[in-house]
Amino acid sequence: MGALQDRLVDGLYGLGWAGVKKLPEPAAVALGRRIADTAWKRRGKSVLRLESNLARVVPEAGPERLRELSRAGMRSYMRYWMESFRLPAMDPERFGTDVSIEDDHILREAIASGRGVVAALPHLANWDLAGAWVTGHLGVPFTTVAERLKPESLYDRFVAYRESLGMEVLPHSGGAAFGTLARRLRSGGLVCLVADRDLSSSGVEVEFFGATARMPAGPALLAQQTGAALLPVTLHYGDTPKLYGRIHPEVEVPQTGTRAEKTAAMTQAVADAFAGGIAEHPQDWHMLQRLWLDDLEERSA
Repeated sequence: MGALQDRLVDGLYGLGWAGVKKLPEPAAVALGRRIADTAWKRRGKSVLRLESNLARVVPEAGPERLRELSRAGMRSYMRYWMESFRLPAMDPERFGTDVSIEDDHILREAIASGRGVVAALPHLANWDLAGAWVTGHLGVPFTTVAERLKPESLYDRFVAYRESLGMEVLPHSGGAAFGTLARRLRSGGLVCLVADRDLSSSGVEVEFFGATARMPAGPALLAQQTGAALLPVTLHYGDTPKLYGRIHPEVEVPQTGTRAEKTAAMTQAVADAFAGGIAEHPQDWHMLQRLWLDDLEERSA
């Protein structure tokens, strides 16, 4: 049954890539909205978890407002998928016209410095489209890490898709990714990491919207070990089809403290930048899983 389910899931994603990118853009947008609204009305676990997470981000929101936010959140989430399915067929010139990044000079100057750059992003809006902007508009290749998906053929689809956009994709598992990322940075390269959720024992505890969550130590450790610039990046959708974003100022390595203390301080600074972007555009935060430690403890109780 597992193998059959894997083939089914892979087949559905394959249909998405093959079918959605052939649809006229308005039809793809409408399809994504219908799928999102259907999922939202069913009130499944993912929707309820999204609402629970949004309740922490917008603590003053009542039940009606949270339902509005979760509906907008599901629409944003499906917009991500519809756009991502269509990216390989998109005119590369649109990466410059459909993406607007505030303070992009910070990124450009850090890349030009040759010291390497770690861009850390949360699950906001469409990080794949932002990546296509980097490779297609700025003309800068970069390396990223992707979680191994099941079935394996689905993971291979994701890798092939992202590599077609100019990204080097490393598997999250296996332990070799950190060393490869460090080598890319030492040669002046760009590394982009989605970094707002880490459930491993190596994650760093941070204060996030008034409670404790765990985020990856990797971005801070890479910056310390290689001398690369650590730049938080936040994204959001607007009323237009465009994707908007902001490059935040570099998170500096503290002058004093142990390696662990420096890592904790830098990861907290990244979390604070993420929190600012998420608070401004909560409906574009695609966090449909448990994140805060007390939610995880509640599940294991």
